[in-house]
Amino acid sequence: MGRPLASANAIATPERVLEAAELAFAAVGFGAAKLADIAGRAGIRRPSLLYHFGSKEALYTQTVERCFARLSRALVEAMSAEGDFPTRLDRTVSRFVEFVDAEPQLARIVMRELLDEQGPGRPIVLGQVVPLLDVVQRFIERHGEGLLRPGLPVRAAVLQIASDVLLKGAAGSLREPLWGPTDHTHQLARALLLREPTP
Repeated sequence: MGRPLASANAIATPERVLEAAELAFAAVGFGAAKLADIAGRAGIRRPSLLYHFGSKEALYTQTVERCFARLSRALVEAMSAEGDFPTRLDRTVSRFVEFVDAEPQLARIVMRELLDEQGPGRPIVLGQVVPLLDVVQRFIERHGEGLLRPGLPVRAAVLQIASDVLLKGAAGSLREPLWGPTDHTHQLARALLLREPTP
């Protein structure tokens, strides 16, 4: 069982439980995560956890939805900011990279669900990922008009970029040996999405 979260007394109980659950589900997946361990890390007992969330499935659902709600807010804020399309694209890519770097548990949860076809969170991840992809795709198609590569399959390009960021986020100590010390996501995004400037 992990140690209670350092700020256990300062954060309301459901929030502490969700923070602990994110770490547990990311580390070992839904099946292997134990409610008693999550409760202990949150500084409460298992019956108190069940009082707030009812079941392991309900806790997992709220954990995944909470992660994606934060990510969605960050990306929409970046896409909505002032500036031309390339600037807003760079800002959106930056926010996604920063989010996954700061919260690698989201990357690990998504990767686990993509690999586990029977996972309980698969419909949740699909329900969160697909609408977010739709928003990003519409932003690129609407605001990048005339700047995108001709015939670009926008959704496939977005998934290529997002998959790379998520895989890096989930890789942990393998990240630098595989990708190197420098992040090239902006370069990759521009190369995939934007047409070559006219000389």
